[in-house]
Amino acid sequence: MSMVFSGIFLGKTQEVVINKQLLNRAWSASWVTSPDAKQREYGIYHFRKTFNLSHPPAKFWIHVTADNRYRLFVNGSPVCAGPARGDLFNWFYESIDIAPYLREGENTLAAQVWNMGDLAPVGQISNQTGFLLQGDTREEKIADTDPSWKVVQNMAYQPCALDNMERLKAYMVVGPGDAVEGKLYLWNWEKAGFDDHLWKNAKVICKPQPVGYGTDNLWTLAPRSIPLLEEKRIFFSAVRKDGGLKIDPGFLTGKETLAIPANRRLSILLDQSYHTVAYPELVLSKGKGAEVKMTYAEALFDSAGNKGNRNETEGKKIKGNYDVFVTDGGENRTFRPLWIRAYRYVQLDITTQDRPLIIEGLRGIQTGYPLDLKATFSSSDASLEDIWKVGWRTAQNCAGEAYYDTPYYEQLQYTGDSRIQALISLYTTGDDRLMRKSILDFYHSRTPEGLTQGRYPSNRLQIIPTFSLFWVSMVHDYWMHKRDEEFVKQFLPAIHEVMTWYENRIDQRMKMLGPLTWWNFIDWDNFNDWGTAPGAETGNSAIISLQYAYTLRQAADLFAHFEQEDMADRYRELAKKVCNHTYLRCYDEDKQLMADTPEKTSYSQHAGIWAILSDAVNAKEASDMMKKMLEDKSIGQVTFFYRFYLTQAMKKAGMADQYYKELTPWREMLKMGLTTFAEKPEPTRSDCHAWSASPNYDFLATICGIMPDAPGFRKVLIRPAMGNLDEVRCTMPHPSGEIVVWFKKKPNDVLGVDITLPLPLSGELIWKDKTVRIHGGKQKFDL
Repeated sequence: MSMVFSGIFLGKTQEVVINKQLLNRAWSASWVTSPDAKQREYGIYHFRKTFNLSHPPAKFWIHVTADNRYRLFVNGSPVCAGPARGDLFNWFYESIDIAPYLREGENTLAAQVWNMGDLAPVGQISNQTGFLLQGDTREEKIADTDPSWKVVQNMAYQPCALDNMERLKAYMVVGPGDAVEGKLYLWNWEKAGFDDHLWKNAKVICKPQPVGYGTDNLWTLAPRSIPLLEEKRIFFSAVRKDGGLKIDPGFLTGKETLAIPANRRLSILLDQSYHTVAYPELVLSKGKGAEVKMTYAEALFDSAGNKGNRNETEGKKIKGNYDVFVTDGGENRTFRPLWIRAYRYVQLDITTQDRPLIIEGLRGIQTGYPLDLKATFSSSDASLEDIWKVGWRTAQNCAGEAYYDTPYYEQLQYTGDSRIQALISLYTTGDDRLMRKSILDFYHSRTPEGLTQGRYPSNRLQIIPTFSLFWVSMVHDYWMHKRDEEFVKQFLPAIHEVMTWYENRIDQRMKMLGPLTWWNFIDWDNFNDWGTAPGAETGNSAIISLQYAYTLRQAADLFAHFEQEDMADRYRELAKKVCNHTYLRCYDEDKQLMADTPEKTSYSQHAGIWAILSDAVNAKEASDMMKKMLEDKSIGQVTFFYRFYLTQAMKKAGMADQYYKELTPWREMLKMGLTTFAEKPEPTRSDCHAWSASPNYDFLATICGIMPDAPGFRKVLIRPAMGNLDEVRCTMPHPSGEIVVWFKKKPNDVLGVDITLPLPLSGELIWKDKTVRIHGGKQKFDL
């Protein structure tokens, strides 16, 4: 008996089959390692197994994983990489059918496994060096990892680029670069026929234990819940500095080689023309002892350390993460880093010895989560399409085995980022698998206090209490947009723990939140170096108190839906009390603003946002407050992260038509030559930050006004906010099919409406003071 899951394998949608017995304790394979490995230290290892088949199999399913990571080859062809990052309680394995790569006679399975030790990315949780491959049934058992597998450590690798944070003066935790010495590399180790007789037999560590089993687990196994990452070959667009060489244009597309003379030192700067995430592959011949240092950067820096216009290179230098490759003089040696690199620019610093070096080719293998863009957007302002395209690239580059905050600097999944990323995924692709994994990742991250960790998976503890509130909001978003009530229901106890953590910290005199522990991050730039809310540490923060009230109302919706009315009523009453007391102490009637604390010494858009979203102010006050918040630049201003919530508050205050005018930050980024959207206004660390792609949600949810009006998106509310636009069109995926809208302003304040809803979806269209019932199918009329 088998369990069947949907997945993507080698670019094709495929059913992933798992023998049901493997979901309990019946694994026949063993976790193995190298007998010479220092189990928790840096090391790169190769594993091989050769076996014979009497005929090519119709199917040959295996399940494979490693600690830290692996890349699997079958008869020399790369077929899979992983595992998807999780934790020791949920250590994921990939399931693939390798039959297309097998043949009659001798076959070779080979895996490169590496452990970065204490240099590992912060997003990498680890136990020790280990590799596991399990055949799905008795027929595939011949592939199981056991002492018949051979293993050797590849001594060609050393870590480099260990000073990235110091050189970039920025938090960078993606792991080291790779320094590879070609003369020590085991070339062709992954191919059939390679002589491995000097390799040692693998050492057994333990038997695998699936979730729910085992008494002394090192890793608790769980099947991968997201598809394999997609890969495609890309080439650089331009040579920006040629190092004094005459470079044929065909070199950029792999059609021509590039000869580097002997005894030369030179630099070549290549421009991808857009920000990407890829495995660079450098193919070298001859030039024994030549060194190529490859440095990767999102942008170049001037002498003052500023990036400026990202398209400009004159007078600027590159600094960033790098790899170093030293060739052994052989033919067609392919050098590729172990892990992904994010870049727009790549500089080759080349030093040759007494023999010329031939660069046969340089390309990128672009990779990421296989987001399939199903939504479309166009309008009477063609410039919005540029924002749409760049936002989509930003979302793509920040989606891998988890939602990345930034692919260059951290590759960490933060709840504050992930909530926005998940909504973008739902609206543009309809794919909820990475959202589900993200929700579960944070669920698994919970601490004894009841809070989720601020980022996860992570091998360092970081708690951001406000991000636990965003996790509850994320569960609420899923409930409103998708139809899996059992998935949502399991989180109610954890949601109650988050709400209780905050309730226990209410100041009984002020009836606002008292002093809070941990890192109470709100937004960059506008509070202090760490973005902490005023009053978070001393007590009575209006911002966090009102975000708590907003989240209490969402939690109440969830508990009421699952027939826990007593808890829902409790949360509603508590939200009302927090709002009323915060309003009483922090609302400034003269300024028509919500102060950050009862002392009323500072004001911010952030406090006003949560006042509106939490219903702490009435409709008239919300409208007046929003006008002041948009006009008064003396108060604390949101950066790109909180612009998502500024938009939500504008919608709540009946001012969604202002959204179109609020797109200036994205227009400015495009003028600065950014090809993905940045973390925050200049000067910014990251040029690609997921939360800044929010227009790809709001073009559909705000300008076109498409929102769920019942759990599971079983009803729709369409309330377009076109601002100064004369026409908008969009399509977006829905659980029942596709929503298509076209709005066009006509003379005499008439709106032309053309809507198609999937059956049996129905709902309402609101335009100004008019409400119209809409139904499944096509409808066309004027309002």
